[in-house]
Amino acid sequence: MSDYRIEEDALGPVKIPADALWGAQTQRSLQNFSTGEKMPLVLIKVMLQLKKAAALANQDEKAISAEKASLIVAAVNQLLSLDDVQLRKDFPLVVYQTGSGTQTNMNVNEVVANVAKKLNSKVEILPNDDVNHSQSSNDIFPTAMNITAALAVEKLEVAVQHLIDKLDEKQKEFWRVVKIGRTHLQDATPITFGQEISGWKSTLEHDLGYLKELNGTLNELAVGGTAVGTGLNAVPHFAETIAQKMSDIYGIKFTADSNKFYELAAHSGLNVVHGAMKTLASDLIKIANDVRFLASGPRAGYGEINIPANEPGSSIMPGKVNPTQAEAITMAAVRVIGNDVVILLSASQGNFEMNVYKPVIISTFLESAELLTGTISNFTDLMIAGLTVNQDRMKELVDRSLMIVTALSPHIGYHASAKIAQQAQKDGVTLHQAAIQSGKVTNAQYDQWVDPMKMTGIDG
Repeated sequence: MSDYRIEEDALGPVKIPADALWGAQTQRSLQNFSTGEKMPLVLIKVMLQLKKAAALANQDEKAISAEKASLIVAAVNQLLSLDDVQLRKDFPLVVYQTGSGTQTNMNVNEVVANVAKKLNSKVEILPNDDVNHSQSSNDIFPTAMNITAALAVEKLEVAVQHLIDKLDEKQKEFWRVVKIGRTHLQDATPITFGQEISGWKSTLEHDLGYLKELNGTLNELAVGGTAVGTGLNAVPHFAETIAQKMSDIYGIKFTADSNKFYELAAHSGLNVVHGAMKTLASDLIKIANDVRFLASGPRAGYGEINIPANEPGSSIMPGKVNPTQAEAITMAAVRVIGNDVVILLSASQGNFEMNVYKPVIISTFLESAELLTGTISNFTDLMIAGLTVNQDRMKELVDRSLMIVTALSPHIGYHASAKIAQQAQKDGVTLHQAAIQSGKVTNAQYDQWVDPMKMTGIDG
């Protein structure tokens, strides 16, 4: 028996591995494009759901027979029952292919048709005429892009909320633990650690709000636009039916009531939502850096907080603990910021009636969403959840700080207060000692005016 079979497409005969479920167009893509990561399976699964929904929509309009529709549905269900390793065997194409995603769309069409043939060889199911009926790669691929992106953002929002909730616990736990504040990396007036955490929490609440406000634009689907946005060859009610079926499957309110010329030629929704992800990434760098710097030491750094020892920190230094979760999340965030440039430039490549960077846009978007979702979850559970404070160290740094002199300024003036702080630094004494030596402040006045807790704005 031959180890290959011959199939034909519009360009002629093609040799295909005998046991492969794909057809000629997939094989040509395999031969012509071999570099880079594979098309994400999450996108393939959405494409399969779309093919099933399309078969039913076409059946409703009597565009294909009930027998063909049921076979397509059965083939899709069989494919969706496979695990990722099995599924990947049938969908081997890479991201860096045609900019419309046509070859991946045809990969899906061909595999579904061949599975249907195995289920019932007496009924001919054609990739283009049946599985792809009422569709074009130009509208069905961006439809899958938006659905897949919306699902990824949903998971990301859950991860961000989990971090917010954990920070809220820590904020309450350390609300009255006084520490020194810092501006310009220099000592500033006191705050509580709970207040500092509340700033991190509020930052993430704002970021989550941006995501929720913007992600609705991903719910607009290109389906029904066919090749250039005119809807040519799509059966009546096709777009509305698909949008409803996708809403029922994924629990997200999708709509096909949008400008199809926009949907095919622009990917502004993916662009703007990824921009919110970039903002989240930049804020995560700030928060993770604060945590790792406050935990630095434990004896030759700030040393104000303790972080969990998740793994040995050094191959040569015994007992070393490193802020690895902070390092992981900041590396991921840097990648997301770089990815934003990829999506920004790719989204600009809408030439006339179609954007031709679709595969790299969705692949990059999904990478960002998955990186953030995973690293945020680990950062929350393996670092923030186990974070504790060194309260004695915090008190020591507050007591040694010169900037608590700010509490004296309303009583003796800015200039006199500055002189006291400068003298304390010059003589290497505490602010309390320098204040008493200045003759401007009595011991009782100092104790009354310089109260670090009161300086935080929290009532004693």
